[in-house]
Amino acid sequence: MEKTYFALVLFFVGLCLGSFVNAAVWRIKHKKDLLIARSECTHCHYKLEWYDLIPVLSWVFLRGKCRKCHKPISPQYPLVELSVAAFFVCSLAFWPISLDSVNHLLQFGIWLMAGVALAILFVYDLRWLILPDRVVFPLIGLGAASAILVGLDVRNPGYFVFNLLGSIAILSGFYFLLYIISKGKWVGFGDIKLGLGLALLLCNWQLAILAFFLANLIGTLVFAPALSTGKIKRTAHIPFGPFLIAGFVIAGLFGHDIIDWYMALTYSGIMINTP
Repeated sequence: MEKTYFALVLFFVGLCLGSFVNAAVWRIKHKKDLLIARSECTHCHYKLEWYDLIPVLSWVFLRGKCRKCHKPISPQYPLVELSVAAFFVCSLAFWPISLDSVNHLLQFGIWLMAGVALAILFVYDLRWLILPDRVVFPLIGLGAASAILVGLDVRNPGYFVFNLLGSIAILSGFYFLLYIISKGKWVGFGDIKLGLGLALLLCNWQLAILAFFLANLIGTLVFAPALSTGKIKRTAHIPFGPFLIAGFVIAGLFGHDIIDWYMALTYSGIMINTP
């Protein structure tokens, strides 16, 4: 019962922070203060009142239109709000470690805060093909804090360092190598910095490999049909940040189960083929 109440609280907090994500995306694009600037209509610049900012409900009651100019309000707003709320609830439901200590609770809190930052980056990169430093650097800071907490909770410091460096090499170092080889044509430097933040948050080389694999798999499934039909040219600039973020979230919440399933499947295959 307590977990249900906690999930409800996280759902509503997620809705509110999803509203902040939408506002942050617009404010970063227009170089406004993230916390002080007033939310406004992107068409007529009507300053929104508190009753215009109720997550999801305001958009529904206004029928997706501005109260002042009646221009359409993008469905992005309620979708992002619901997505962040769903992320918060799913994180509680599928969090891979027990929340039985202050350290573990802090790690979970950092994960949720990182999720808000990642939602901003997801939408921003999808719309403008840029991962802004104003969000990426705080994400790296959250990742560093999470890695320190993990390091304080391990019994084998050597293996922790190996895990951390391996994760960084896979999710950031590989993209850095591609960046050097292609002179910035294949990947942007923002992907390298994003990969560093995600690597610090995962702090596990196996999860990093899984996140990397899933990011490329999802990206291929999304864009391969458009490339094969000629709707997108091979030279087109494709935002990779959203796919890397999606792969990271799946690996972070379900990675250990996926790896265990794969290892069991591989072991079963070996046993079957063994004479």
